[in-house]
Amino acid sequence: MANLKISKNAEEVLKRRYLARDAEGNLIETVEGMFRRVAAAIATADKNYDPQADTAALAEDFYQLISSLKFMPNSPTLMNAGRPLGQLSACFVLPIEDSMEEIFEAVKNAALIHKSGGGTGFSFSRLRQKGATVKSTGGVASGPVSFMRVFNMATEAVKQGGTRRGANMGILRIDHPDIEEFIHCKTDNADITNFNISVGITEAFMAAVAANENYDLIDPKSGNTVGQLNAKEVFDEIVDAAWLNGEPGIIFLDRLNKDNVVPSQGEIESTNPCGEQPLLPYESCNLGSLNLVQMLKKTEDGYQIDYPLLAQTVKLAVHFLDNVIEANVYPLEKIAEVTRLTRKIGLGVMGFADMLLYLDIPYNSGEAEELAEKLMAFIEEEAQQASRMLAQQRGAFPLFEHSIYKDQAPQRNATVTTIAPTGTISIVCGCSSGIEPVFAYVFIRNVMDGTELIEVNPVLLDVLKQRGLYNDHLMKKIAKEGTIANIDEIPEDIRRVFVCAHDISPVDHIKMQAAFQSHTDNAVSKTVNFSSTASCDDVKEVYQLAYQLGCKGVTIYRDGSRDVQVLNIGKVNNGKDNNGKDNNGNVQQGNGVIVPRLRPAITQGFTERVKTGCGNLYITVNFDESGICEVFTSTGKAGGCPSQSEATARLVSVALRSGISVEEIYDQLKGIRCPSTIRQQGMHCTSCPDAIAKVVAKVAEYIRSEHKSSGLTAESQCGLLKDSVNNDNKLKTCPDCGSKLEYEGGCVVCRGCGFSRCG
Repeated sequence: MANLKISKNAEEVLKRRYLARDAEGNLIETVEGMFRRVAAAIATADKNYDPQADTAALAEDFYQLISSLKFMPNSPTLMNAGRPLGQLSACFVLPIEDSMEEIFEAVKNAALIHKSGGGTGFSFSRLRQKGATVKSTGGVASGPVSFMRVFNMATEAVKQGGTRRGANMGILRIDHPDIEEFIHCKTDNADITNFNISVGITEAFMAAVAANENYDLIDPKSGNTVGQLNAKEVFDEIVDAAWLNGEPGIIFLDRLNKDNVVPSQGEIESTNPCGEQPLLPYESCNLGSLNLVQMLKKTEDGYQIDYPLLAQTVKLAVHFLDNVIEANVYPLEKIAEVTRLTRKIGLGVMGFADMLLYLDIPYNSGEAEELAEKLMAFIEEEAQQASRMLAQQRGAFPLFEHSIYKDQAPQRNATVTTIAPTGTISIVCGCSSGIEPVFAYVFIRNVMDGTELIEVNPVLLDVLKQRGLYNDHLMKKIAKEGTIANIDEIPEDIRRVFVCAHDISPVDHIKMQAAFQSHTDNAVSKTVNFSSTASCDDVKEVYQLAYQLGCKGVTIYRDGSRDVQVLNIGKVNNGKDNNGKDNNGNVQQGNGVIVPRLRPAITQGFTERVKTGCGNLYITVNFDESGICEVFTSTGKAGGCPSQSEATARLVSVALRSGISVEEIYDQLKGIRCPSTIRQQGMHCTSCPDAIAKVVAKVAEYIRSEHKSSGLTAESQCGLLKDSVNNDNKLKTCPDCGSKLEYEGGCVVCRGCGFSRCG
């Protein structure tokens, strides 16, 4: 560790989420060991092209590349390269065709991807509309939104390789007959929680908006027009919904397909969960980001961009990412096949906001936009040149002759650049995330002994110390304000440059996104931040400007719009009790929806073997200081109905973490009868659900007897995110460490510990 530039905070994030552990959960890897593991695994891929390749030397080059924090691959590569799972991609797109068999095949494939550590994007546009006739059964279709909920529940049930939580992108074309239901399907923040959603907008629709005309709704099965809506009114519905809680975003489908490198393979219909990686069905993309802070050199006149160093770093990073495609253990053979046909990589950047601070350039300035365009043009050209050099050694991507590049010099990778969110890896690298402005310059973290730890942006820290302005009182004032814009103790020239996300107008946010998009093969992940007082017209202005400036999509977040009400243990000051009812026994509604507490990192529990009519059923019940939090089941060799038992266990787990009492669950499940059980003599249970109920009740009784002195009872099962709830019961801070959460690319991330809703 002595020679690594890793901060203490970054080291803790790596220990929590990346470093290898043994079966008992003990760390068996150092940070240096992780970097060497990754470098060696990716370098080995050179043997595929040259059996005599000096992979040891290349591994050392890759090690220096990532350990110096000049470049960092996406999280799955750091977690899984050189380890048994071996799945290195974050982004996948799966097709959903219009039949029950194909829909549930996609559900299964998505589960496999999430289990391996990836996230998935889907277009639901091929599914027939709600109420359409299903000729094979004589019934009627339930529509895309109903199936989104099926995918959502399946994702909830899968833990990503033990280290990452799944996220999805759901997209529906603007001309689908169910588009209005889709636009409003996430009005409730507690609904369809594992999806970001975006409306797929066409050029024809935007023209109809401008002309205030009607547009056609198309039956996806027949291709016939089945109705019309007013384009301006639908656009306003999208704006209103986005103003409410940031959903849906929008993507411009025709623009995605204008840059489709291999149109012969079909249309691009969807992106990955953060909106920045358009992909064909079954494609994946391997991402990595350059740390722009490390591309600076100090001179007598201040800092400058070291373009020769940047070019050298880009070249090695492209080599690294192309090797990732070979080293990857794909979750589906079809994904391996399709990914290798185009060999898409996505080299992006992080630390852009910090770079601007070093260069004394305000983020919300024309100078910053010009630099962004110049910088990304340089990176794109160097990345394409590196890809062409690899093509000379290894050959072009297999579909090159069928691509839009067929008359140009051969290229190894169909795409080379993407601007992705870099939440956790930017924490590892100690820099600002992606191309986002700094969210806040000072954080106050509460540590275990009750003391406060002040964390200050390193660039601001240096400037304040140089000026003799640094003191704890000032830092706490900045943390409370959230910005230095109105801190009189700080000189105006510092305040002019050190702007944070909410000091920047939404228009300037979108201008920066457009500047990077102009030289990015794929798309750009960027959250446009609005103040809580922003109007729907403000959102509409940004959506229209994004279209005018050539962006491929937009994600917005209005401050406070996604605050989630969670459930407290016992009575709280608003009169709600732990079962989601007020003092009159009424169930909470609207903003008072019940949200299950998160599964804790560490639990204890019991496993009991129960004899059923289908063989042995093993039931595991785990609990923490707040009560029972999860139930697992597995079946013995005799088989049985594992899917039914697992479904019951998962629903019981969610119910317990949502405040439903053990008694209520026991009453609902006890005595359920199964023919396989009741026709056998000597059975002590009547079904698998009955067995689960009895074991859960037994563990609850154990907890009561062991913890009477602490007052823990089965009625306090719900628990709560203690450190993440303020007096208004709104989720604003990290459930793991209590730091303030940031919204980025349609997700939330904690810069204190690396927690992320999307992995």
